[in-house]
Amino acid sequence: MDSVSFEPSTSSEHSARTPLSATAETGLKIVVVGGFGVGKTTLVRSVSEIRPLNTEEVMTKAGVGIDRTAGLADKSTTTVAFDFGRISLTERTVLYLFGAPGQERFWFLWDRLFAGTLGAVVLVDTRRMSDCWYAIDRLEHHRTPFVVAVNRFEGDTDAFSLSEIRQALTLPEHVPLIDCDARVRSSGKNVLITLVDHLYELAMAREMTP
Repeated sequence: MDSVSFEPSTSSEHSARTPLSATAETGLKIVVVGGFGVGKTTLVRSVSEIRPLNTEEVMTKAGVGIDRTAGLADKSTTTVAFDFGRISLTERTVLYLFGAPGQERFWFLWDRLFAGTLGAVVLVDTRRMSDCWYAIDRLEHHRTPFVVAVNRFEGDTDAFSLSEIRQALTLPEHVPLIDCDARVRSSGKNVLITLVDHLYELAMAREMTP
């Protein structure tokens, strides 16, 4: 595998779009999934080399009693379709990031987002851990490789260890599980590198299988 570099544009807050290289010929699709308010939009925004496409709308009273907002007192917007970002890995290879909506009423969009997906990131908030079970179930149903990233929020007083989280999610040992801070670019890049490494290992294992 060619060496890859997760070095998005350093322009201030993505104020200018980075043109797609004329030599780009291979696009790899990655989906970021997880529960409502777990940080999917933030992760895509933090690592994208372009100003991300967001379909966020202001939350209204219409969502009261439908969207699970417990523990999300500061949440005022929500993704209603998907987020989109881009990272150039090499001159020829581009990674496209799609952040899936977290509310149950938008889950019907997930199967379409998974189409053609190389792999996925499941974001977890330990305060609402059960919210990611559906994401893991759908990815396993589609046989889509994934890694699990625990987005450590301020005020996460429980501070479950990764081994405790793996046990709670009944996550197999071969599925990578790491900590992250979706707001920090270097942390988000580490999540994507972990996923790419995982996909590479799976590809090598398939090649070695008689």
